[in-house]
Amino acid sequence: MKIVVIGGTGLIGSKLVKKLGEHGHEAVAASPNTGVNTLTGEGLREVLEGASVVIDVSNSPSFEEKAVMEFFTTSTGNLLAAEAAAGVGHHVALSVVGTERPPGNAYFRAKIAQEQLIEKSSIPFSLVHATQFFEFTRAIADQATVDGAVRMPPVLFQPMAGEDVARAVGRAAVGAPLNGRVEIGGPDQYRMDEFFRQALAGWGDPRPVVTDPHAQYFGEELLERSLVPDDDAPRAEIHYRDWAAQNDR
Repeated sequence: MKIVVIGGTGLIGSKLVKKLGEHGHEAVAASPNTGVNTLTGEGLREVLEGASVVIDVSNSPSFEEKAVMEFFTTSTGNLLAAEAAAGVGHHVALSVVGTERPPGNAYFRAKIAQEQLIEKSSIPFSLVHATQFFEFTRAIADQATVDGAVRMPPVLFQPMAGEDVARAVGRAAVGAPLNGRVEIGGPDQYRMDEFFRQALAGWGDPRPVVTDPHAQYFGEELLERSLVPDDDAPRAEIHYRDWAAQNDR
């Protein structure tokens, strides 16, 4: 079947397009680079023609409060309207574990708004809630650096590889719509401060990791389980140590 991947040239989207193509689907990468812009609506009608499923793994270029909210609400609204007109039968969106908990940062609030638009639309849907990606480990450490030290709370942390994220989203896309969400996390659960202490040591990064219960994660203090799925949620396959040996150089 024809599956359009919004954000199909990005980290997760490019992996999805490849995997879906390998399984015999017509996977179409849609992004501003390919002439499809969900913020303006440019190219949506054309790319959705004949599509059975749309997967949205796009992300806001800015995490500033107003910009991120505008991105997710406007682009999702445009996309859902175009899907309804094209007769798309399944909308799949990648989101984040923890959005249903009390939001403290602008990004989570914007993702909640996106999910609410999807839930209220007439199109059958599936939401895939994933934990943080291994690929963003350095960026998370950098944003947590204060005066040369990486300040991390001792809360639970269960990151996963982008490859496993793409695999989970692809499974949801070729299955029946859930009209709800599924969670997935990494194969191993850590304390966040200990994970980053080990990660920085593996990079040869001299920054100390300071355990700070009040350290903020992109503008909010975390509770014990803010970033991890339910205990019975499926776990991904790729362990950080194996991923780092191949990718984190």
